[in-house]
Amino acid sequence: MSATPRFCFACGGPLERRMILDRPRLVCSRCGEVTYLDAKVAASTVTRLDDGRVVLVRRSIEPGYGLWVMPGGFVERGETVMDGAVRETYEEIGLEVAVDGLLGVYSYPETVVVVVVYTAHPVGGRLLSASAECMEIRAFAPDEIPWGAIAFRSSRDALTTWTRMMRDGATPPAPAR
Repeated sequence: MSATPRFCFACGGPLERRMILDRPRLVCSRCGEVTYLDAKVAASTVTRLDDGRVVLVRRSIEPGYGLWVMPGGFVERGETVMDGAVRETYEEIGLEVAVDGLLGVYSYPETVVVVVVYTAHPVGGRLLSASAECMEIRAFAPDEIPWGAIAFRSSRDALTTWTRMMRDGATPPAPAR
């Protein structure tokens, strides 16, 4: 994700850094086209089971191999962010979910990934034993979440927000379609 392109997407000319407005940007030395290094959008769900536990997956891929996260992944072209979260949840844990609300949007200057997290509950399917990207799927009560083994800052921040909401009896804002 951190690789910087060296050549222009429009004409193939070499890129160089130039000040454009308020910051250095990659500009083609041949055609002048600016190459913007845009963020990548990921979506996930904090899926709560009827008994109040939250479903987490233990990753079997890098980054974060062996650590815990909520089910989620990159949003694909042609789908909404919410649809991407629902799709990724089904692919990773086998549950069809309905989104309850937007938990939060997490972005940090040191990464190109913007993570959109929804709260959700199961409406179909069945919890899998594992998927291709997960070595383990497990449901945790809020006080059992393995905080020392959470893969990403965004996952830690989202789960912290969710556990506070559960403690305070709050509900997330309804999602916009």
